[in-house]
Amino acid sequence: MARDGSVGIASGTGGGGRVRAAYLPFIALTLLALIWGYNWVVMKVGVRYSDPFTFAALRTFLGAVVLFALLIVLRRPLRPKGFWLTSLFGVLQTGGFAGLAVWAVYIGGAGKTSVLVYTMPFFLLLLAWPVFHEPVRGLQWVTVALALVGLVFVLGPWNLHGLASSLLAIGAGFIWALASVVVKILRKRHEVDLLSLIAWQGLIGSIPVIVVALLTAESGPTWNLSFIAAVAFNVIPASAIAWGLWLYILHTLPTGTAGISSLAVPVVGVISAWIQLGERPGALEAVGMGAIVAALAVLTARELRAGRRPAPVSSTDVPVPVSQAHP
Repeated sequence: MARDGSVGIASGTGGGGRVRAAYLPFIALTLLALIWGYNWVVMKVGVRYSDPFTFAALRTFLGAVVLFALLIVLRRPLRPKGFWLTSLFGVLQTGGFAGLAVWAVYIGGAGKTSVLVYTMPFFLLLLAWPVFHEPVRGLQWVTVALALVGLVFVLGPWNLHGLASSLLAIGAGFIWALASVVVKILRKRHEVDLLSLIAWQGLIGSIPVIVVALLTAESGPTWNLSFIAAVAFNVIPASAIAWGLWLYILHTLPTGTAGISSLAVPVVGVISAWIQLGERPGALEAVGMGAIVAALAVLTARELRAGRRPAPVSSTDVPVPVSQAHP
């Protein structure tokens, strides 16, 4: 094991092989940010041909099925630990977060939604104060202030156009923070396998999404090539492949280093939406998005200096699902 706590990768090819192996986790980080960041655009394409909750139900349920298949292939434990807390986590993370996120993308922009959803770490900071007795201190107040300024510019309360989608995206970020509190309590009480936890919460959390889809959908999805590709992207690259990359990253890099990758997800989302969907942010929106991303960067840097796990993504506190917990 390396001094920084990461797990070394053995290589039988000498120094050159070790150098190549050292780059592999960072290649994985890049691929992960590209997949999860671009998935915001893919979801926007998907909901063009489907009711948002129908699309959310398909991506969450089928994503959970793929993760269970992966558990079987990898011979990981299938039995859930802390069933009721896992169920609450699933209802919040998959049912609440994924449902609101897809709804926000359906009525708003993919790029803006990807940034607003990542207000989660700031809500988590505030929730950790009363729940875990972890008061906001010093530089953390700067990040909260930056995030609030960014929210004002992105929301544009002087212009109500697009306000509903922005509020839904922020609501998704808040529910993600609540789910993170629940999973932190779960991890304190039970020793759980990360992949098993995500699979179970995805399956359980997909149930309320399916129910809402059945109650609200006026018609079925249009099964054209674009819609099938969008669902397939959410189930395979954004679920199975991305989770394989994430687990590999957690085993080869310090968690703090892995956490930095979360900063790239909304950036990729904004750039991808700009290029493919023509979602060019206005000047004030761009300033607001920049302030939120800057606040995330400051928060992550502070956590790294303190030697603690950063709030944006953590194997313990914030398992980014998504098929369930990420976009």
